Amino acid sequence: MLKQTIDRYLELRHAAGFEMKVDRGLLHDFARFAADRCETWVRRQTAIDWAAKAPSPSQRECRLGMVRRFADHARAEDPAHEIIPPKVFASGRRRRTFPQIFSPEELCQLLDATANLRPRGSLRPLTYYTLFGLLSATGLRISEAMHLVVDDVTADGLIVRKTKFRKSRMLPLHETTQAILEHYLQQRQTVAGRDNRVFISTKGRALTYAMINGTFHFLLKRLDLRLKPGQRPRIHNLRHLFAVRALEKCSGDYDRVTRQILALSTYLGHAHVTDTYWYLQATPCLMACIADACELFIQGEKP
Repeated sequence: MLKQTIDRYLELRHAAGFEMKVDRGLLHDFARFAADRCETWVRRQTAIDWAAKAPSPSQRECRLGMVRRFADHARAEDPAHEIIPPKVFASGRRRRTFPQIFSPEELCQLLDATANLRPRGSLRPLTYYTLFGLLSATGLRISEAMHLVVDDVTADGLIVRKTKFRKSRMLPLHETTQAILEHYLQQRQTVAGRDNRVFISTKGRALTYAMINGTFHFLLKRLDLRLKPGQRPRIHNLRHLFAVRALEKCSGDYDRVTRQILALSTYLGHAHVTDTYWYLQATPCLMACIADACELFIQGEKP
């Protein structure tokens, strides 16, 4: 009975535009956990005991939050479901990890390092060179890059069909990016199987997130990065990198910067411009632009 209620909840949320991939697996696991205790409604202690299986306080609180949202929904029809309290495992607000904004030299090191990937002479070095270069040049989500198919690469740019908010968008590409991508697709034909994904393994199958993320961190060990204490680069930082560099290239008055932010938000596929602010990080270049604008303002001039 609990699983059926969860399935209806997941179907409703998915229809509203939420992917619910992670929630689906975890909530089904919670249903099995509750079924082992012969429970057909959400019980506060059972939810806490199930969430406690996660390895860290933040993950436990995240799991409990999934059950809390489901329980709030289910209580609208059946008040027998108990209310799940917040902040059981994590009382403080989770601090944001500062992203690693790769310098041009560091990005070149990362791309150059792909040449040493094994097996030598295979498609793999070119695959990851093209993939990591595309992520940094377009700000694509890793999931969007993974789901690209050959027909999505057009003369006008990339067609991104499977987005976070289930909306398609067209991404114009710089001519150099377009040329490298087309070169990769030509070489890809030598190992292409039935899978029409753009980025494939040496066996002709679509790359998985685990493969991509593992290769990314393998290459990072060969780079000379200047990291702050506790800073851990992630593949998602390439999306941050694109957003920051795009803003750095925008010089001019306030109105022009505002238009650039709106264009950047659209290019990144955000539903709200406020989501784009998460990807912006202070850099020496941006801080210098801000300082110049403040100086003009103090002098009574419009920046």
